[in-house]
Amino acid sequence: LAAVYVFILIGVVVASFIESGTIAAIVYYGLDLIHPTVFLPMGLILCSFMSVCVGSMLGTVATVGVILIGIGAAMGVPLPIVAGMVIAGASFGDKMSPISDTTNLAALATGTDLYTHIKSMLYTTIPTYFICLIIFTFIGLEYADQTLSTEGILNFKTAIDDHFIISFWGFIPIIVLFTLSFKRVAAEPSMIVASGLAVIIAVLQQNHDIVSILGSLQNGYFAETGNQDLNQLLNRGGILGMMPTLAIALFAMALGGLLDKAGYLHSMLYGILNHLKGLVQLLAATMLTGFVSSIATGQSFISIVLTAQLFKKKYEDMGLKRRMLSRTIEESTTLITPLMPWSLGGAFYSGAMGVSVFEYAPWAFLNYLNFIVALIMASLGIAIFKTNN
Repeated sequence: LAAVYVFILIGVVVASFIESGTIAAIVYYGLDLIHPTVFLPMGLILCSFMSVCVGSMLGTVATVGVILIGIGAAMGVPLPIVAGMVIAGASFGDKMSPISDTTNLAALATGTDLYTHIKSMLYTTIPTYFICLIIFTFIGLEYADQTLSTEGILNFKTAIDDHFIISFWGFIPIIVLFTLSFKRVAAEPSMIVASGLAVIIAVLQQNHDIVSILGSLQNGYFAETGNQDLNQLLNRGGILGMMPTLAIALFAMALGGLLDKAGYLHSMLYGILNHLKGLVQLLAATMLTGFVSSIATGQSFISIVLTAQLFKKKYEDMGLKRRMLSRTIEESTTLITPLMPWSLGGAFYSGAMGVSVFEYAPWAFLNYLNFIVALIMASLGIAIFKTNN
């Protein structure tokens, strides 16, 4: 039941952050950091931070990602490289954000505390992220002497200025949310406090009407700014906006429980599970299951739940904490679906950026290096969480 509350609160947080100008302020100041010399690494960081804050890979790619594609094209940077950078950065946030649906579902499906799950993922994701930063930095040096086109940035910032008052106050809600998360305050009160502050800022600084704010919290924020990219960023959130996601998550959990209790899942992998002796073999089998189920279903929700149901008991039998399972599942589902042309995400990202999945996939280093790094670390005995330690 607590997980259901978290899914509902995600919609509230997103809508309140938009009302308070938090999301607008992040994009507004983040775009100022873009410079030809560090275009690719800074673009990666901007997409990552944006995705962590909004908990949505779709929203990040559709806004900041599209802007960076335009800037990269003007600089002469090959678009597949730029698109791969955008996907890698947005995937990082989608995987690590406490308000991401897949992050919460992986924790829910494995019975892991949300922040324990996120902390566990840091061990394998951060090293991979720095590897990606280094790679994109070296690639970007080839285009360091190019001229930066600012027209798209100026148009976007002008549209933001016309609809929001941009100041430091807009950052308060996200700072509070991250601070409470760092102090391991439970997800529900953290989100409620951050949303409450965002509502206060929306009333006092943005001069928004409390009735319209409450409407946004329920139905999602809606505004016609005159800028299509900005509209895609802002028009989202709300409790009702999370209902389709929550419904899919609940149905996936129900399906997984049904298949598990009926014995189908056990029968499917009985032979394989009995032959898994070592830790690396177990992690590799978990990842392979996540890959195959994601490829078969074209999305990560059912894959996350089914993989959790299949391997939960095996991890317990081998003395591994559930955070090991939740981390491994995310590395083989959340990160792989953007690289599939037939998935909803892959089709959307390809259409939004004008680059096919097959073109940008080789450059989305984080999405396929993460599980490789995780397996290497496991073989070295690094970041292994056991029930007796």
